[in-house]
Amino acid sequence: MTAFDIIPPETIASGKATDAYFDRTVETLEATDTNPHVVAEVTADQFSDGEFELLAGVKDAVELLSGLPIDVWTLPEGTLFDGGPVMRIEGNYLDFARYETSLLGFLSHASGIATNAMRARQAAPETTVLSFGARHVHPSIAAVVERSALIGGLDGFSHVAAGEVLGREAGGTMPHALLICFGRGNQEAAWRAYDETMPAAAPRVALCDTYSDEVDEVLRAAAELGEDLDSVRLDTTSSRRGDFEQIVREVRWELTARDLDDIDIFVSGGLGPADLERLREHVDGFGVGGFVSNADPVDFALDIVEVEGEPAAKRGKLSGTKQVYRTPDGGHHVALVDRVGPSGGTPLLEPVIEDGTVTREFDLDATIDRAARDIERVDPVSDPDA
Repeated sequence: MTAFDIIPPETIASGKATDAYFDRTVETLEATDTNPHVVAEVTADQFSDGEFELLAGVKDAVELLSGLPIDVWTLPEGTLFDGGPVMRIEGNYLDFARYETSLLGFLSHASGIATNAMRARQAAPETTVLSFGARHVHPSIAAVVERSALIGGLDGFSHVAAGEVLGREAGGTMPHALLICFGRGNQEAAWRAYDETMPAAAPRVALCDTYSDEVDEVLRAAAELGEDLDSVRLDTTSSRRGDFEQIVREVRWELTARDLDDIDIFVSGGLGPADLERLREHVDGFGVGGFVSNADPVDFALDIVEVEGEPAAKRGKLSGTKQVYRTPDGGHHVALVDRVGPSGGTPLLEPVIEDGTVTREFDLDATIDRAARDIERVDPVSDPDA
């Protein structure tokens, strides 16, 4: 028994973090001395449908497959895709069969989070957006959440341990618990204590909706902290919120009426793209939680498409080894690898493992930049009600 219900990294790396039917498949193939040379592809959709998703999790997927006697091609992490393979594996099937479950998990979960982070970013392109959702997932994958959120374009995150893994500093303000510990009516004491305790470099952001009206607490915080106050945060629970846009506009009006326009307004609490679109002209920053961290995983599957050099696939899957292309107009095109691609198209699947050796480095900053460039080029349309 382990202290927590967590499968350790060494178990994942060994191939034991798998579905039982892969173990049974391996036993059967070994018993019959069957081990064909195959090409397998990871896909979500066979054909393009105009709905782009953002690829993440490639770094971990490549780490999983490194050292195996196989060749692997992938779309670079941080690439938008719309149908066709995002990864291709070539080798003897038994050399990678047991790794399928973990491989798909790495890609599916991270890509779903990155895609929703991208949608949140698109909804408020000129406003600071931070990832606040690590509390909604198992703590063992907090770094996956925050890394994927950064790839999707968010400006930062709140989870301390994830920051240590990623080499980035976590950010945050104060919780309602801090103000409650000082007691009703003593919000000024809580704000002042926070100001006097935090290092000089930490922004002074006062949470202003714990006990009384948001406008009331904002003005009290401004009076208490004066020029030290950088921002106020509104995190009003949806059951008491009413018209959140109206509340935010009232807060901005009252600050402006007192020549306090330099105080930023930051909002959080169950926000999605539609909320960000509606509020972005009134606020300076958002904290987005469950919409990003609780994103549905991308429904990737891994399928054999070629056996011993001949096209092969189950029903409903496209046989044959494929390449995908970014077209000059930002489109996504799927074609057989041995056919001529679209005019001016750039092939996206690139070698990343050659006979077990990883041939590409993974740099988070470069991945973030790549995603931003590809998003600008493709200009995927986000659904504000997603």
